[in-house]
Amino acid sequence: MRRVALPERPDWRETAIAMGFTFHTLDGAPYWDESHAYAFTLDEIEQGIEAPSAELHALCLAFVARAVEDERILASLAIPNHAWDAIRDSWRRGDPSLYGRLDLAYGGAGAGPTKLLEYNADTPTALYETGVFQWQWLEELLASGHLPAGTDQFNAVHEHLIARFRQVAGDGTLTLTAYADAPEDRGTVAYLEDCARQAGLATRFLDLAQIGLDAEQRFVGPDETPIATLFKLYPWEWIFADAFGTAIGATSTRFLEPPWKAVLSNKGLLPHLFAMEPGHPNLLPAYFEDDPRKSSLGNSFVKKPLFSREGANILIVRDGAVLAQDHGPYGGEGHVRQALALLPDFDGRSALVGSWIVGDEPAGICLREEAGPITRNTALFVPHIIEAP
Repeated sequence: MRRVALPERPDWRETAIAMGFTFHTLDGAPYWDESHAYAFTLDEIEQGIEAPSAELHALCLAFVARAVEDERILASLAIPNHAWDAIRDSWRRGDPSLYGRLDLAYGGAGAGPTKLLEYNADTPTALYETGVFQWQWLEELLASGHLPAGTDQFNAVHEHLIARFRQVAGDGTLTLTAYADAPEDRGTVAYLEDCARQAGLATRFLDLAQIGLDAEQRFVGPDETPIATLFKLYPWEWIFADAFGTAIGATSTRFLEPPWKAVLSNKGLLPHLFAMEPGHPNLLPAYFEDDPRKSSLGNSFVKKPLFSREGANILIVRDGAVLAQDHGPYGGEGHVRQALALLPDFDGRSALVGSWIVGDEPAGICLREEAGPITRNTALFVPHIIEAP
């Protein structure tokens, strides 16, 4: 794994706009950066990232099977009691999931095994830029000769999403929702809608505010037509706290992601996984903040809220001193403490590997890059390659 300089395409911004990647710059700051890329060997991808990702996802599914049968686990995750039956029922019915993203600390061959930092199992973004735009970047650089023939990418996200939509088609209709005025969210959902259409589904998009409940506890759109299947880029913990949250268990509407994903999109997952498999090479020791065993981590650790996004409210302590801290609105439900695994440093930048799971299979990766050890919403998206043999 290495960071390599590459020439920017002179017209990439125009290409991005033409392809619908309107959020390549956010709030006036760059988000996509193709002035360099991360290069991997095929073995680093297959053995360092893909195989551990499959194993970690399988371990997470085994944890869900335990969690739905143990109220103590659900309570430890700060999931409200009124949501427990909805979560149990969705798991027992076998409600399918669509996708998720494992966030990994990985520094390449010789840097030690991949470590799971968290699982964005419910509402991860960076999907379109992974599945479409970085692949288009690769094809253009191959065609221009700036990358040698045989250069590849770990990226079957697009094909896997279309295939997965065919598998979860239900009655053949899909409603998708997000905040329509949030560019990144709207772009992600527009991409998923396109994938669903390619899979043969009849789709429509509704802003979150357009969705209501009818007298029969069915989620409906403005025309009062019941929604059979709803993809929502809106976190389960927010849904459960909303006024309509108690209706989830009774409604006939099915969700992507399903309610059982609330068990995984929670940093309380981390201490439970470590308790299940304390010797697993891809897990970091982790404990709930109120667990006296947290002292075993010593004076180097990361403190994380059960619910947070884009690095908010993360505290990193190294050798007893604060290395980095981000503030935000999260933390009221509790925290976990995880052993410190700093992201690898490349030319003064920290690189986070996001490993996409579509259905139950690893499907590709994305790289986010920051100047510091916390990956915030300011992190750059940087493409990657698998070097030609």
